Amino acid sequence: MFRIGGESPDTNFLYLGDFVDRGAFSVETISLLTCLKLRYPHRVTLLRGNHESRQVTQVYGFYAEIQTKYGNTNVWRHFTDLFDCFPLAALIDDNIFCTHGGLSPSLHTLDQIRFLSRLREIPYEGPITDLMWSDPDIHGE
Repeated sequence: MFRIGGESPDTNFLYLGDFVDRGAFSVETISLLTCLKLRYPHRVTLLRGNHESRQVTQVYGFYAEIQTKYGNTNVWRHFTDLFDCFPLAALIDDNIFCTHGGLSPSLHTLDQIRFLSRLREIPYEGPITDLMWSDPDIHGE
């Protein structure tokens, strides 16, 4: 990452989510990214993805990984509380809109995204869900 992109604090890094549920080292991955965010708060941005969710992590492995490594779910609770705080979108140079999933038909301005109540579990439907889950339709619809 640093070899290709450059070292912090000289380079900005924007991560688009899904930090966990991608193998046996999710705890280490999210721990490293959290440390980088704390060390370089104005250079590292961690956006929330659909896997930064209590429900999804219980299905795709992060929950089980933490139970195996720590013997309880306390660390999982701390991480999922942290995930609730991650921004849903970012704007690069006031020109490039970035989010994990895609656009929402119910959001028309950046201010509407700023005012979303994001400090919670990803809901089943609505604009936050759209930003996290707007996957392309394989049938082209």
